[in-house]
Amino acid sequence: MISVAAELAEMHPQTLRMYEQRGLISPQRSPKGTRLYSQTDVDRLRRIQQMTTDLGLNLAGVERVLVLEEQLDATRRRLEELEQQSSEVRAEMEAELATVRRTLRGELVQARRSSTDLVRSADLRRRSQKH
Repeated sequence: MISVAAELAEMHPQTLRMYEQRGLISPQRSPKGTRLYSQTDVDRLRRIQQMTTDLGLNLAGVERVLVLEEQLDATRRRLEELEQQSSEVRAEMEAELATVRRTLRGELVQARRSSTDLVRSADLRRRSQKH
């Protein structure tokens, strides 16, 4: 309830209502319309209070910081997904390459020691005979 959340966040209930109107907080509602605050909501209220009190931000600044933090979190999640996909694709490619190497054993050799390029040994012999 709003009175409990206000007490936990050490602010006036009217302040919570104002934050809700500004979209800074979105408590759940009971079937009868009572605001229901979670621990996450209370933590967010404390974060807002820290930014206004300790950092001297106005509510527009707080809104911007919260939006940027959400964007950063979304970007981090996306990066983790991409890193996971990259690892999976790399493992698949390495497995496929190992299969190709086993299949063509003796037919493929490295073109140069410093290269990962593979060529058929017959083509490499032809190339060296021409030079």
